[in-house]
Amino acid sequence: MSATQHNQSSPNRPGDRLSAASETALLEQVCEALNEGTALNIQGGNSIAFLGRTAQGNVLNTKIHTGVVNYDPTELVVSVKSGTSLAELENILAEKGQSLPFEPPHFTEHATVGGMVAAGIAGPRRPWVGSVRDFVLGTKVITGHGKLLRFGGEVMKNVAGYDLSRLMAGSFGCLGLITEVSMKVLPKPRHERHLSLNYDQKTALKKLTEWAQQPLPITGACFYQDQLYLRLEGGEASVNNFADSLQGVELDPQFWHELKEQKLAFFNNSQPLWRLSLPADAKQPSLQGDCLIDWGGAQRWFKTSDAEAEIRSQASELGGHATCFTTGITDQPFQPLQPLLMRYHQQLKAQLDPKGIFNPGRMYSDY
Repeated sequence: MSATQHNQSSPNRPGDRLSAASETALLEQVCEALNEGTALNIQGGNSIAFLGRTAQGNVLNTKIHTGVVNYDPTELVVSVKSGTSLAELENILAEKGQSLPFEPPHFTEHATVGGMVAAGIAGPRRPWVGSVRDFVLGTKVITGHGKLLRFGGEVMKNVAGYDLSRLMAGSFGCLGLITEVSMKVLPKPRHERHLSLNYDQKTALKKLTEWAQQPLPITGACFYQDQLYLRLEGGEASVNNFADSLQGVELDPQFWHELKEQKLAFFNNSQPLWRLSLPADAKQPSLQGDCLIDWGGAQRWFKTSDAEAEIRSQASELGGHATCFTTGITDQPFQPLQPLLMRYHQQLKAQLDPKGIFNPGRMYSDY
């Protein structure tokens, strides 16, 4: 079976009837929760349970709803059910020389497509290609009204409901239950080089700022312990010309996988892990502990025991925000929102989930 034939829609196929049955089963669980006034804790592979607050309610598992609905490599579009294994989807894309360009981390082998969208976490390529939500074309969502709705479509020019569909990315299941997502995919790079350069932090950040103003084939830039790690991807000539001019040491490509999956030695440190999202050219926060810089300077990972208030204060002063990636350190892992912004969040949730049954308290105690 070719990739373009993966679970194409056909009401006469047993697979499609099974798909409809699993989606109906999820809808019935939501309607039952609405009737009984009980909360639901949405789970897929539970691979990101460590991030954010613990949601209350009965577990609703999406892994009963799996499979690729439609994949057209020529159109660079794939539609897939939310409970599908992320690894399975990536393998199907790889067969056609394509990938999810934002490099979503798995964290565990049980990661699902729905969890990937709900968390909205992207890997090292994020500053150069875009975020998870940038590649979401459409979704099917069960809302807090007990309705199964489709937002967006399978092509970029189909903008009906497009913004609402993309809002599901990074919502941690608080706005509704994703049952299906359509995404744009891209061909894998034609050529790549991976280098390590011996720079101090000041020089590395200065170089990254200079390079950001030029059309260079950089798709990964990480700094740690006086080493600047670069990934170059694109046409063979442009990649090799820039790589040769740098005169760096060739780097094992596995580095980028270990970085996105938090398997580098840096992440094994026993101190709490904080992610500071900052402007790429922001000065270095004066926090104690070890630091690894990713996203060309825009993502600063800290292993630090500094006080939460100090970490958040410095992040805010530098124009960014801080998220705690270690459980049990704080009751508010995500940066607290300003009152006006929180009110917008609450109003949006009230429209989509009026009874507050989806993942209550997962992101904030009052959301």
